[in-house]
Amino acid sequence: MTFEIETEKSFSENIPVREIAESVILKALEQLNCPYEVTVNLLLTDDESIRAINKETRGVDSATDVLSFPFCEFEIPGDFSAFEEQPELFHPETGELMLGDIVISVDRAKAQSEEYGHSLLREFAFLVAHSIFHLCGFDHMTPEEAKVMEDAQRRVLDELGIRR
Repeated sequence: MTFEIETEKSFSENIPVREIAESVILKALEQLNCPYEVTVNLLLTDDESIRAINKETRGVDSATDVLSFPFCEFEIPGDFSAFEEQPELFHPETGELMLGDIVISVDRAKAQSEEYGHSLLREFAFLVAHSIFHLCGFDHMTPEEAKVMEDAQRRVLDELGIRR
């Protein structure tokens, strides 16, 4: 896996960002039986920057906790079978499937960890899990979709021992 992190704003606490993000991503991909090595990019930023990105890309003029920008279009969430016939989805040098980009607001992660009464590490891990499932075609627009995605996120965090 190629995993790049850009840090515009860092966590003040000692959170092993790379280690946690990589373990969450790998566990989610294992859960989905992803047959490929992947490329994922992560940007840690602040509320002001994520608000600007949200406005530019989605037309929503407000800060949010996490944004996901998938490179692949899944007909069925988590079904990687159609990608072999789409060489443009694979990095030309590494051969890895380019899943997409994750943007997390450190400000929102901190606020939400306090609001929900759990650690910042847990909130960060949850946001990575949430986003990686978005990159793999999952959504939560209907109650049924939300349940599937929430169950998948919970399984990943439980298997890693990251609990509320």
